[in-house]
Amino acid sequence: MNVTNVTADAETFTANAYLVEGDRTVLVDAGAMAGVADVVREHVDELDAVVLTHQHGDHVAELDAVCEAFDPAVYAYGEHERRTHPLDEGDVVEIGDEAFDVVYTPGHASDHVSLVSLTTLFSGDVVVYNDGAFDDGSFGRTDMPGQSRERLIQSLRDLLEGVPETVESLYAGHGDAFHGDVREVVERALARAETREPKYPEE
Repeated sequence: MNVTNVTADAETFTANAYLVEGDRTVLVDAGAMAGVADVVREHVDELDAVVLTHQHGDHVAELDAVCEAFDPAVYAYGEHERRTHPLDEGDVVEIGDEAFDVVYTPGHASDHVSLVSLTTLFSGDVVVYNDGAFDDGSFGRTDMPGQSRERLIQSLRDLLEGVPETVESLYAGHGDAFHGDVREVVERALARAETREPKYPEE
């Protein structure tokens, strides 16, 4: 399974958008970088599906452009005019060469899901490896309307229950990809979130 961050060269704020090539070519999140569809086209001629971790603008701003370019199926937990397949806890989605379990992980966003296979975690913003706040185990902000630190903590606990020890790749909505003991990264993020201290000083 080949994973490419198609927003890696963005000069404006965007979430990471991951093109996953394999038996089923899938884009995990669409990002907010103008020209995402063109970058996808540099790698593949067809796109089978887009799977959204959640619908914050930095993850979905380019969804219309991607859909117009490729007409993919669109999987999302929350309602969206482009959605063709609703997601729910316990669903299984084929991405690349693997089957991914859908884990409902709200807190940062009410419609947030994470995608877990035997080898890989697409975590959206519920947990990231590094960002502007923490290195080696961070989590999505919870200080804005509709967000909840308590619910995010529960989501991180749910991830720890659902992520097998065989998972060695973490692709998050922000920061770098991580390859190694993914469960340890989630554990560190959980420990930091459980302190209830602000992630950013301005919270």
